[in-house]
Amino acid sequence: MVRRALLAAMLLASGSAIAATADRSSTAHPALWPAAHSPAAITSAETERRIARMIAAMTLEQKVGQMIQADISAITPEDLARYPLGSILAGGNSGPYGDERGDAAKWSKLVHEFRAASVKAGAGIPILFGIDAVHGHSNVPGATIFPHNIGLGAAHDPALIQRIGEVTAIEVAASGIDWTFAPTLAVPQDLRWGRSYEGYAADPALVASYAKAMTIGLQGALLPGKPLAADRVAATAKHYLADGGTDGGKDQGDALVSERELVAKHAQGYPPAINAGALTVMASFSSWNGAKNHGNQSLLTDVLKGRMGFEGLVVGDWNGHGQIPGCTVTDCPKTFTAGLDLAMAPNSWKGLYEATLREARDGSLPMARIDDAVARILRVKAKLGLLGAHPVDRGNPSVVGSDAHLAVAREAAAKSLVLLKNNGGVLPLKPGTKVLITGPGADNMAMQAGGWTITWQGTDTTAADFPKGHTIGRAIAAAVKDAGGSAALSADGSFTDRPDVAVVVYGEQPYAEFQGDMPNIAFRDHAGETAMLAKLKAQGIKVVSVFLSGRPLFTGPEINASDAFVAAWLPGTQGEGVADVLVARKDGKPARGFTGKLSFPWPADAVSPVKTPLFAAGYGLTYASKAAVGPVNEDPKVDLVASASEGVYFALGKVPSPWHLSLDPGIAARAVDLGAQEDAQAFVWSEAGAIGIDGPPVDLMRQLDEEFALKLEGKLDAAAGPIAVTMAGATLKITPPAGPMTVRIPLRCFLEAGANFKAVGTPLRIAGDRGLVLTLRGASIEGVGETIACPAR
Repeated sequence: MVRRALLAAMLLASGSAIAATADRSSTAHPALWPAAHSPAAITSAETERRIARMIAAMTLEQKVGQMIQADISAITPEDLARYPLGSILAGGNSGPYGDERGDAAKWSKLVHEFRAASVKAGAGIPILFGIDAVHGHSNVPGATIFPHNIGLGAAHDPALIQRIGEVTAIEVAASGIDWTFAPTLAVPQDLRWGRSYEGYAADPALVASYAKAMTIGLQGALLPGKPLAADRVAATAKHYLADGGTDGGKDQGDALVSERELVAKHAQGYPPAINAGALTVMASFSSWNGAKNHGNQSLLTDVLKGRMGFEGLVVGDWNGHGQIPGCTVTDCPKTFTAGLDLAMAPNSWKGLYEATLREARDGSLPMARIDDAVARILRVKAKLGLLGAHPVDRGNPSVVGSDAHLAVAREAAAKSLVLLKNNGGVLPLKPGTKVLITGPGADNMAMQAGGWTITWQGTDTTAADFPKGHTIGRAIAAAVKDAGGSAALSADGSFTDRPDVAVVVYGEQPYAEFQGDMPNIAFRDHAGETAMLAKLKAQGIKVVSVFLSGRPLFTGPEINASDAFVAAWLPGTQGEGVADVLVARKDGKPARGFTGKLSFPWPADAVSPVKTPLFAAGYGLTYASKAAVGPVNEDPKVDLVASASEGVYFALGKVPSPWHLSLDPGIAARAVDLGAQEDAQAFVWSEAGAIGIDGPPVDLMRQLDEEFALKLEGKLDAAAGPIAVTMAGATLKITPPAGPMTVRIPLRCFLEAGANFKAVGTPLRIAGDRGLVLTLRGASIEGVGETIACPAR
């Protein structure tokens, strides 16, 4: 009996081990996945015969060229005469002719130049031109900018999503472009992820319904024997797969989940998009159980092209192929054999083209795989109407930012708002009310539009970029005055005439991708907003919080200090949509009520993934709701100082772990108030020396490759000659004027001075002579969307 029991236990343990091993597998089993298929109208027998004839007539150089995509910042139309590439993209920091603020006409001119050059060079085959139009045609000033996806998820309105897709397609096509890298079908599970706002919801079912709607909006329904209309563009279902499920919410990280969870949570958006006719799918930077998706044949070929019947092209993400073990950005046959058809090689295209051509010639990259990839690329080009005798010509800049389009964005902004608290019925603001509008986001187009707006990180977006847009504060002020009240816009919360209500607009600063990764999900104010709320409340003024963020964040103290709290997400450029809901007209009723519901849980603390929601997904008050929200938890339940990203060295006057501050003899430091209580440190040099920030070595090559800059914020109180700034072993000199200081030094400047970014243990040293007095509030690295000159070495 004992032996039998022991044997049973051994067998049970063995079975559990096998199951555990299977759960850690990175090989997909297609039978476990949902079936789908690209519609028959994606191609035709006649088109396939024509594609076969074209491939038979192409040289090997032309075939390989079709499989490589370059960025406009690293290639010219003239280059195509020697390198017959099949596709061009414009990344988040790439503008036409180097102009980040080029208009639609300038974009169209550039696209047509590339297209004409490609027809001459590449067997008469025009290039595909792709761009990240992820919340409207967001690279173009004056375009229609919608709320980011997280806000659209709160609207729970697939019909609205389809209309947004239509408007976006019209404006992208108006600038001559035929392909957008959208929609994002991520299902974020850990809000520490910096791309959380690109996901519609934590619910796969909502994502699935939006996948179909946005695909049809962008492309229209595919019709047999007909190309996409001239005002429609190719959609991209991305990022395949589980970019929203990485361990710790780490961007480009590893999804450590079972295959069943992978399917149930992260794959549900793809079948509807494929069935709706999505012409392209983008592979994810991330991994699944240790295997990079760019090189996972079971996912790209067996599941996507097999089980899901996808007949369009699979494109890579920005040099993502270079992350596959054994690959570099300029040499990676593994990604093509795994099933990638078109490699996004923005600045590595030339080396990748030459290496791939070499591997095609020696047979290490099979010709059958090359021909299949080229056929898929040509299939998409045919459906876009690029291969006919009279190619479809996209380009009508006059429709960009039309009033009809902006009305859809205004509606979307209104429908995205979620009311979390409205004690005492302070909202809507009543006719005749005296209103103070304040907070760092009140008159800040960058904060309300977020990343991926004009530039990749979106930090330098201004109201001037969108002449028909309205900041939230100015829109609310206009609506209050129209209703017979008075409104004052105050940057710092000060006032001379005591208001009845203060509307405080605040939240996250703009970011994109890994720059937005967080160690926890606590909101950290940037300009003393929390203290401002408390001060206004203490004066007996009703307080309305309009919270701008790319994700739900722990905001216990802020909610308690507010009579009303609105999750406004990143609503885009049409601040009037916010005012339509928050401000009553003369008849006492707002133009629109609150209809938004959370598509992610709102956290009760700063721990992520959210274990204890303060407000569950689906929560959202309306003006008919009467129940008050009582006091909520103010304890983040994490150590906010002892955790920070590798790119934050000084924040609100403190040095976050794992970094530590060191001072040479003769330098004294004390905490001071710069914008809030003790949010900075003043350093006084009584003799020459340096302050240093040190810690464990970190790899900053990624930030270097993406053109980040070191940013120093504070105040120069007294100078004693130039200040020496050292990063990663290289020193540059700056001479900022006395007074408030914001200094940005591109990382490339330190590289040119000899810095080593592969293992940075001392990310910052600031040295000066006796008499230097420097107040430092922040030191970090951030993405920039402009050309900044280097200081002296």
